This record gives sequence, C-alpha cells and structure tokens, in this order.
Amino acid sequence: MPKKQSVSTIRKLVSEGEKFTVLTAYDATFSHAVSSNGVEVILVGDSLGMVCQGRDSTLPVTVDEMVYHTDAVARGNQGSLIMADLPFNSYGNVMQTLENSGKLMQAGAHMVKLEGGAWLCDAVKALSQAGIPTCLHLGLTPQSVNKFGGYKVQGRNEDAAQAMIEDAKALVDAGADFILLECVPADLAKALTEAVDAPVIGIGAGKDTDGQVLVIYDMLGLNPHKLAKFVKNYMASDNTWQNAIQTYVDDVKQGRFPAPEHSFE
Repeated sequence: MPKKQSVSTIRKLVSEGEKFTVLTAYDATFSHAVSSNGVEVILVGDSLGMVCQGRDSTLPVTVDEMVYHTDAVARGNQGSLIMADLPFNSYGNVMQTLENSGKLMQAGAHMVKLEGGAWLCDAVKALSQAGIPTCLHLGLTPQSVNKFGGYKVQGRNEDAAQAMIEDAKALVDAGADFILLECVPADLAKALTEAVDAPVIGIGAGKDTDGQVLVIYDMLGLNPHKLAKFVKNYMASDNTWQNAIQTYVDDVKQGRFPAPEHSFE
C-alpha cells in the first residue's frame, strides 16, 4: 500500500526539493486508481458539477453533494491526502464555514479548500483552531466566474499581482496550510511560491510551484470539450490509464510538466 500522506509529509517533500502531484477524483474507483499510482493528493473538486453532472459551472454544487462524493473517494483511497472543496455559498461566515467543513472532514476529507483572498483570514484562523487544515484557492476562482466575466487569466498587471501575493501571505499567516493558484502568469506564480512558507499548487501557473493539479477527466482525454491551454492529455501517448497517471506523476516530479505551452506569460 502506498505511503499515507498528510500535510506534514507534503511539507517535508517540498522542503527536500521534490514536487508533488494532485489529481481530482469523485468516486471510489478513480480514487483507488489515483492513490495507487503515486499521486500524493486527491482533490474532490466542485468541478464535479461540470464533469460529473454536466452543468456549465461549479455554482450549483451543494454541500450534501460534496459530502457524498468525498465519502465515496475516502472509501477507495489508498493513502493519498484528500482535499475537498467547500462549494459556492457554503462559507459566507465563520460559523457556516466551520459547520460545512466539519461535514466534509467527517465524510473523510483531510483538508478543505476555499476560494478567496484575505477576507477569509478569520475563517482560516477558526478552522486552524478547530484542527481543520486548509488550502486557499487564488487567481482564477471558478466560483467567481460571474464576477470575473468568464474564465480569464488573473494577476496580469502589477497591482493585481502584488495584491495576490499579499493575500497569500496574509492567509498563510492566518494558518492556511496550502495555496492553490489557477490561471496566473508563470512569473507571478514563481514569485508567490517564493514569498510564502506553505506548499503552493499550480494549475495553469507555470512550472515553479511546489505541486501541480489537473482534473482526471482532462488528463485522461475523457473531456468531450476543447481542453484548456494548461491541460495535457496523457492518454494521447499512453495506452492505459495506469501508465497515463504514472507518466503525469513522473513529468511533474522531473519538471517536464507543465511545459511552456501549458503556461501563461
């Protein structure tokens, strides 16, 4: 059975200069496949609204649905750290955040992920005090797609980039364990990773973050839609899903993925 992962094992990995890998899973079968093939972190993402439910955004996903899928993933897990998303409108105040995070942890999550900046510091402090590890999602936050006016690269001007770095610092100071950056310029991701004392996960954020995440359906070529710039279809070169997952892990750890064509400048 693979080594059991935790926040501390991931931090140790990063301190030793090794990259780590994250893939989504939404059920026991994919959870078993991902955790058995070298992936350190499973993300039970609210992306399930799009890839499992066929919706056009993550917004309709409920806490109960996240609990259901987290429980299924926990049953199939072979040692990966399980990170579960708090869905849209489920963490508007500290008490609501604690209640819904508790439900995800009781379902089998080891960490919860929230989308947002320094305004979440009070919630992060409360979660930390309650023994609930957190990952804070910055950059393109899909739950804010209507505010952004679409899925657009974030942090491209100097003021926005500096604000994102300051948000990340404040959140880590408040107790955030991981930071996740989505769709930001590679140089900003590098600067932010160097600025905070916490592992940073990237998706569409260049090669210099500590870890990388992809949606499992995307990297296995199962998404019927056009793939985003930052995605690589690993089934295009590997003929089994086991080989595809293992190649993804190797590529991240050896610095081959993401390549420049998967990044934003």
